[in-house]
Amino acid sequence: MRLRHKPWARPELEACSFVITNPKDFKGKWKEVFKNDNEIYLELGCGKGKFISEISAQNPDKNFIGIDLKNEVLVYAKRKVEEKFKEMGKEVDNVRLIIGDITYVDEMFDKDEISRIYLNFSTPWPKKRHNKRRLTYPRFLEKYKTFLKKGSEIWFKTDHEDFFKDSINYFQECGFTLKYITYDLHGSDFKENIMTEYEMKFASLGQKIMFLIAAY
Repeated sequence: MRLRHKPWARPELEACSFVITNPKDFKGKWKEVFKNDNEIYLELGCGKGKFISEISAQNPDKNFIGIDLKNEVLVYAKRKVEEKFKEMGKEVDNVRLIIGDITYVDEMFDKDEISRIYLNFSTPWPKKRHNKRRLTYPRFLEKYKTFLKKGSEIWFKTDHEDFFKDSINYFQECGFTLKYITYDLHGSDFKENIMTEYEMKFASLGQKIMFLIAAY
């Protein structure tokens, strides 16, 4: 679905203290950005921000970065983070939102800067000729390895079974260890799940959500 252009979105994002418009300038310097040595967790494709706003609020001892390409989407993530931290009566201190293209994510982060990646309902690109665009495809996994710490994890959720099965193979091909796999996340014993907007909608319709944790 084509997003309606919102001319006010970009100026609002640029005026926000926790939005980054030039992420490549901070490669290797993200601890300086957060002004601490806490681990940094990265959500690739943060959408309208339900996930990152909630997980950052629940984990003040971790830093969180969300990336999305569209101003018209990221502006709602920015507002959701602000609302969540306002509810808690504190300033936004452990979240940064990046306006950027995930294709160039390896140009934004340096060796050992990231301790976990979240891939929540990435586009499944079901046609064979488009598979290389998947965020779990080997060319992307190799990029992530350039900035993931050894022993770190990728948490991957999807409602697309073929995408999930293919991704299991991608992770194994690229040397990741699969620590946890379920084809029914909401019916599993996994207790740390935070639902995204997309997930809430499809789970309410009885759609099974698949999830895995891959360790590097």
